[in-house]
This record gives sequence, C-alpha cells and structure tokens, in this order.
Amino acid sequence: MRTDDVPTVPTEGTIRLGQFLKLANLAESGAQARELIADGEVSVDGEVETRRGRQLAAGMLVEVDLPTGRAAARVG
Repeated sequence: MRTDDVPTVPTEGTIRLGQFLKLANLAESGAQARELIADGEVSVDGEVETRRGRQLAAGMLVEVDLPTGRAAARVG
C-alpha cells in the first residue's frame, strides 16, 4: 500500500489507538479494536503496537492487517 493513497482522519489533538481504530473505521467496535491490537495486527509508523491506550498525534500512520487485507489511515 502506498502511503500517499492513505486517507487522513481528522482528530482534535491526540487520540488513543483503540479510539482511532473505531473512528477511522479500521475496527467495527471497541472489542474488535482490542482484539486486533492484542493479536499484534496493528502497527503505528511501521512498528507493531500492542498498547490500546497508545497516544497518537497528527501525521502518524496506523496500519491494520484484516482478514480482507491491509488497511491504513493517517491521524489528522
């Protein structure tokens, strides 16, 4: 996936990873977000992240390995 094709999801200030996954429609629910993070399916700026409460700031790239393929969004 080319990073210039990734949508930017507007946020106000910082946001927690679990919340961002739901906001960006990368997870359908908080439970699914928690599961994806715990299973090591989520990366932030290219590094696997296992902390649901990780604070994200504008410009960070979040990628998720889903059964349907890889999805990504940039924090805006």
